[in-house]
Amino acid sequence: MKQLIQSFKTGELGLFDVPAPVCEKNGALVQTTVSLVSAGTEKMLVDFAKKSMLAKAKDRPDLVKQVIDKMKKEGVKNTLEKVFTKLDTPIPLGYSLAGRVVEVGSELSGINIGDRVACGGAGYANHAEINYVPKNLMVKIPDGVDDIDASFVTVGAIALQGVRQTAPLLGEKVAVMGLGLLGQLTVQLLKANGCKVIGSDIDTDKMALAKKLGCDEVCHAGELISKANEFTNGYGVDAVIIAASTSSNQPITDAAEISRMRGRVVLVGMVGMDVPRNTYYKKELEIKLSMAYGPGRYDPEYEEKGIDYPYDLVRFTEQRNFEAFLGLIQEGKITPKELITHSYDFDDAMSAYDLLEGRIKEKYLGIVLNYKRDIKLEDEKIVQRSEKKISNDKVNIGLIGAGNFTKSVILPNIQKVGDFEFVGLCTATGVSAQGTGKKYDFKYITTDSEEIFKNSEINSVFITTRHNDHANKVLKAIESKKHCFVEKPLCIYEEELEAIKEAYTGETIVQVGFNRRFSPMIEKMKKFISGQISVNYRINAGIIPKNVWIQDRTIGGGRIIGEVCHFIDTCSYLIGSEVKSVFATTIQKSDQSIPDEDNVNIVLNYVNGSTATISYYAYGDNSMPKEYIEVFSSGLSMQMNDFRELTIFKGGKSSKEKSANQDKGFVNEFKAFKESAKSGNEAISFDSIYNTTKTTFKILESIRSKSLVEI
Repeated sequence: MKQLIQSFKTGELGLFDVPAPVCEKNGALVQTTVSLVSAGTEKMLVDFAKKSMLAKAKDRPDLVKQVIDKMKKEGVKNTLEKVFTKLDTPIPLGYSLAGRVVEVGSELSGINIGDRVACGGAGYANHAEINYVPKNLMVKIPDGVDDIDASFVTVGAIALQGVRQTAPLLGEKVAVMGLGLLGQLTVQLLKANGCKVIGSDIDTDKMALAKKLGCDEVCHAGELISKANEFTNGYGVDAVIIAASTSSNQPITDAAEISRMRGRVVLVGMVGMDVPRNTYYKKELEIKLSMAYGPGRYDPEYEEKGIDYPYDLVRFTEQRNFEAFLGLIQEGKITPKELITHSYDFDDAMSAYDLLEGRIKEKYLGIVLNYKRDIKLEDEKIVQRSEKKISNDKVNIGLIGAGNFTKSVILPNIQKVGDFEFVGLCTATGVSAQGTGKKYDFKYITTDSEEIFKNSEINSVFITTRHNDHANKVLKAIESKKHCFVEKPLCIYEEELEAIKEAYTGETIVQVGFNRRFSPMIEKMKKFISGQISVNYRINAGIIPKNVWIQDRTIGGGRIIGEVCHFIDTCSYLIGSEVKSVFATTIQKSDQSIPDEDNVNIVLNYVNGSTATISYYAYGDNSMPKEYIEVFSSGLSMQMNDFRELTIFKGGKSSKEKSANQDKGFVNEFKAFKESAKSGNEAISFDSIYNTTKTTFKILESIRSKSLVEI
């Protein structure tokens, strides 16, 4: 299938062949019939992507600061590699469409194959022939509403939410600043609500259109203050809705001037926010920002998992705003089709963006793309990129998952090692597959993992998906008799661990991404160690908010399972033994914004009599280096500071080595996997991987039971 994609790094824009997305359990696959090009939002994205690196940096000083801070911690080279990889991420364009359901998720009810639906949401309702849309971001299109009108659903919900934030009363006088798509729909919604409306813009054609569609008074933006005074008999408007898009501060200033005492100002568009305090203060004005489509926006529980808000407590969510907007179209109170100035076939979508960027010299307002190709879903799950010959002499990779960590760390370091052949790439969405597949010259890209496991050219599978997907993919790799590299953790449930142990035969390699043991500094420490030792491992982990997927027990497993496994493995490698028992305690805080388990002290007792203490803290200051290790042995002490500095104390003397850049062992890790895949000898024994993973589960048990737990 085809999808419209832009490179964030270069600004290159085009229609690309990508595999159809996977249908998740809480949503549906929708074949697009019409999608709306948002002239304001999309032009802003396109323009930003086409800016130089310097211009991008000037626009986002907050991100520049983050980069500088990261350089101080990880070194310039490592940081720049990650930044450029991030910038190379493709951007899917589009956020409003109408279409027909072609596949339904296992837990989705009320939606059937063949239903006409309107869909919204950036990253979901894309300019693509097929999209995966979660259930709370789609609604059935009512009878009497055609697909063209329904394709305005997202913009309509934004306008509707702006009106709801204004809370207009019957007969009130309201000013709408900016008469683009949002402004025009806002005017119609206010008129449907029984308000008197004055609209302003700098474009006479837009003013004329607003007047035609029911606006009581229109004027040029420069005349708004005087015209609003006349419109209200000198009292000032009851409310102002700013739907303009400009970096200027003029709209927010003018809004105060034209408002009555205790009036309301609502921001829907993107404008300068330097609020003139004196005017707002003296009139005691209320100022509000309207949050896009409505309640639920930016909440992954609502948008991704489909968990709705109670109807009685949150009357209008973003989905219920979608429904309300389509209902108003059905009643004839809103006429989106009147706003369309240009219509293109999807194959000619680039003409729409030529229009936005000024290469076509015509005025525009509403732009729609029409999709006419008949698609068979089963034919759209794989895209062949090349016919390159695959040799059995190399480690031939099938990669499942291409998130930020995979693209910024795993793939670049695999490439540095060499002697790997990139064969198949599987991702949940075609967008990430397309960009990554091109960059690393994968032979084919797909959204169906079966296309990886059944491919005879692939001898090694890399699994870098979200944590809850690891276990079943590892089991599938073992069953398919392919070597397997899986990012940590191996799994998130103890029963999964036992199933993997039972399935594992040793015929193929299973290696978990415990990279730290392969770090040059850790390897050097290992050479000095003999006999029983004590290890203190302190991690200044930093905060991960509760709403991030890794904190979800059913998806990420939490931070002990998802990250502390790293530090257990490093301790076990240095000690050269397996964990025998564990005792863990957490800090009991009243502030539950950070889970108690994110601040934990762990004592590990080893079979050979050694001990390790892991102190893992999320509530510290991130300017402190993340990882610090102390090792104590007979007549020997060592300190390792964040993989940048190693000090060895022996015989009353100390020696120190420093590194300009962090080396956490990624290159050596993939070298080790390559050699393992070729020789059949494990770089990390499966018994060690099993013991480390088992220990994470026992840490959680120890926290709950407040007791020492045997492994």
